[in-house]
Amino acid sequence: MTKIILKLIRFYQATLSPDHGFVFSGSNARCRFYPSCSQYTYEAVEKFGAGKGLLKGFNRIVRCNPFSSGGVDLA
Repeated sequence: MTKIILKLIRFYQATLSPDHGFVFSGSNARCRFYPSCSQYTYEAVEKFGAGKGLLKGFNRIVRCNPFSSGGVDLA
C-alpha cells in the first residue's frame, strides 16, 4: 500500500502540483513551507508508513493557509 501511495504522490507532483508539475508551472502558487506539502507527505509516508504518514501530511496541508507563516518543517 505504501508504494502505491508514494507513486500517486509522485504522479501528482509531476502533473498537478503548483511547485513541481507542468500543468501549473507558470503560476505563482508556491508552498509556504519547505519542503513542499507534497514532498513532506512523501517523506512522511516513506518514514512512518501509509497510515501515520498520510495523517502527518494531512495535518501539514491543514496548516498551510494564508494565516500561517510557513517555514522549514521536516517529517
